[in-house]
Amino acid sequence: MKTKEYIMHLLAEMSNYILDAKPMRMVISLHQEPDGLHLSVMDSTVRKDSELEAITRALNTTARPEMAEYYGHMAGNDLVGSARLNLIGWQVKKADVERIEGGTKIDLWLGSERFDSAKFSLPDETA
Repeated sequence: MKTKEYIMHLLAEMSNYILDAKPMRMVISLHQEPDGLHLSVMDSTVRKDSELEAITRALNTTARPEMAEYYGHMAGNDLVGSARLNLIGWQVKKADVERIEGGTKIDLWLGSERFDSAKFSLPDETA
């Protein structure tokens, strides 16, 4: 996959997963660097600890880019829930999942880990 297509695929998969929970807000921040990229996704869905752990496990599977590319054409229509996250997990170097005030934040790294996602937050709904 070419870089732009790869990024679009990753954004679509994460967006589809997040939107399944019907959040009132979703913020996606993409930071490209010469040696990789960082994708930070925040939403207004408050998840249980067990769901956060399941997301973390699915996204931190053993990297298998050849499987991700092979099954990538199925994503978006046929895969749901953890299957969608496993597809993403095969592609990323590292993923962090955490509860933030009023929602959830998922950080995905492909290559570089220099970016500090703490610079971003979910906008206040009262603002």
